[in-house]
Amino acid sequence: MIDFRYHIVSLISVFLALAVGIALGAGPLKETIGDTLTGQVQALRAEKESLRTEADVASANLQDATDYIESAAPQLLAGALADRRVAVVALGEVTEGEVDEIEAQLTASGAQVSGVVTLAETWTDPGLRSFRQALVGTLVEYLDPAPADNTGTDVELATALVQALTGADPQAPDQFSEPASVLLQLLSVGDKPLVTGAESVSAPADAIVVLTPRAPEDKDEDVDEDAAAAIVTAQLAVVTAAQDGSEGAVLADSGSSSTTLAGRVIADDALSGKITTVAGADLIAGQVSVPLALNARIGGVNGHYGFAEGETIVPTRVALPPVDRTPVPPAADGVADPDGAANGAAG
Repeated sequence: MIDFRYHIVSLISVFLALAVGIALGAGPLKETIGDTLTGQVQALRAEKESLRTEADVASANLQDATDYIESAAPQLLAGALADRRVAVVALGEVTEGEVDEIEAQLTASGAQVSGVVTLAETWTDPGLRSFRQALVGTLVEYLDPAPADNTGTDVELATALVQALTGADPQAPDQFSEPASVLLQLLSVGDKPLVTGAESVSAPADAIVVLTPRAPEDKDEDVDEDAAAAIVTAQLAVVTAAQDGSEGAVLADSGSSSTTLAGRVIADDALSGKITTVAGADLIAGQVSVPLALNARIGGVNGHYGFAEGETIVPTRVALPPVDRTPVPPAADGVADPDGAANGAAG
């Protein structure tokens, strides 16, 4: 057992140490300690002011760069997509402001935005897989060309969406074909629509811009990896179908391509040589790059644009041929003859 005198000695030692500290602090060390603390406070204040000044300068420089890009954009984009119709497909909920900015730059390039549609959660909900498979059984009847039988539901749905947005009536190219109209209706009506925004679609598109939603900041660490992989597979099917079923397509991604769908495209040898990507579509530089990248892709130049390693900063414009919307007269059997216009001109 510890002796009571031990406690007495310990308490006395504590009070002696406290008394010595007070005496030194109020006496010989008073000026030294005060000067040291004052100097540290002043140094911290100076550092804070310096950092604030640097931040203000950086913010001003960024605003200057943004203002320059916004001012130069009309000259950079003028005529890049003249008379092209471009549909915008959001792979999930994208902010209205970002969509508006992309639309504005497409319009500045001479394009007409023919519609903006968004994939609903129904498109990838694991619990609605059977529903999608049943719907595909109806959709394939209107697909021309239809994917091979073994391509799977994701590819068939993506093909249906692209044909719904691009399918023009050969005899009246400014109007949708009947199959395209039916496809869009099947995808967008009912209690479980796969697509929203179908009412905005006004004309058959020549090309497509695919927008990805921003990744949530509070990402759930317990997310089902299989479900996440299935969503990516479905999204890539849409991007691929958009490129295969139109004059050209661009995948426009928010943020850096290192952590987004564009990064997955770039990392895949087969996709990277076929799909054009633009990173940073939530910022003005990326938004201006979207029409330029689409111009290049329609012209046969595939690329990946952004500021990451291996990406090109500015897409190179290509001289595109004029859009031809010459009606194709029906053949004698009532089916449109794709060579009819040429044959008539020759005659």
